[in-house]
Amino acid sequence: MAAIKTILVATDLKKRSAAAPERAAALARALGAKVVLAHAIPERNGTVARFRLRRNPSDRSKIEAAFAQIRQQYSDVAIDQVIASGSVEDIISRTAHDISADLVVLGLHKVRAVLDTLRLTTMERITLAVTCPVLIAHTAGALPYRRVLGAITFAPASAQALATAGRLAPDAEFNAIHALQLSLKDKLPNFDAEESAAMTQTMLLREAFMRMDGLPTKLNMPEIVPGGVHEVLQFRINELQPDLIVIGSDSGKKADSLGNYARDLMRAPPADLLIAKPC
Repeated sequence: MAAIKTILVATDLKKRSAAAPERAAALARALGAKVVLAHAIPERNGTVARFRLRRNPSDRSKIEAAFAQIRQQYSDVAIDQVIASGSVEDIISRTAHDISADLVVLGLHKVRAVLDTLRLTTMERITLAVTCPVLIAHTAGALPYRRVLGAITFAPASAQALATAGRLAPDAEFNAIHALQLSLKDKLPNFDAEESAAMTQTMLLREAFMRMDGLPTKLNMPEIVPGGVHEVLQFRINELQPDLIVIGSDSGKKADSLGNYARDLMRAPPADLLIAKPC
């Protein structure tokens, strides 16, 4: 896996994304990388603008002033900026391509209770549009990651997510779990899931997975736990208290789409969350 040299930070300069520049700066220091701050100015409806009685100062001027403060705060880090008009996903995906970003850092999603049930969120569209891993950073303080938990499917995207996390947190302890979905027959009281064909097949997948290149050297043998993904992961989160969770974008489904569980985690991440696509 190539070194992480360019980190793109998408920020709306709101409180929910305040941790993103901080985390990106901390990672840049540790990795010898540069940071590019990006902000998309929404294109305004011409009729609305025409009837507005009072005009605010230039959006670009306010954004540039905010970016100057960020550069001053992290003066030991090389920081560039991109400010452009358009949709957030278009600006971020185009910038990520133009600068060959190795990592995109986002803040938390603004919850829209009704719209979120009808369409992809902005961060989901960004994750689908870019080719590099995406980190959702919302933990204040930007302390080095010490406990990493992977919710894995033994697919290439899971391996990529763990490999990226290994670059970001080389000194962390790495644990991973796989939630084994059992058939109705395998859930019967007198049936031993450990002896099931599903368990045997999954153990073989785990053996192949552990031979994939780039996995963190401190990765413990992934657990295979019968049960639903949500309940299995929540149990391990409560037990391990990870400060970074990693997941493949497909969640075991189509490689070019976001799995339902990946989307659930992105909308309400219990810790910082790293999502990666297969190479």
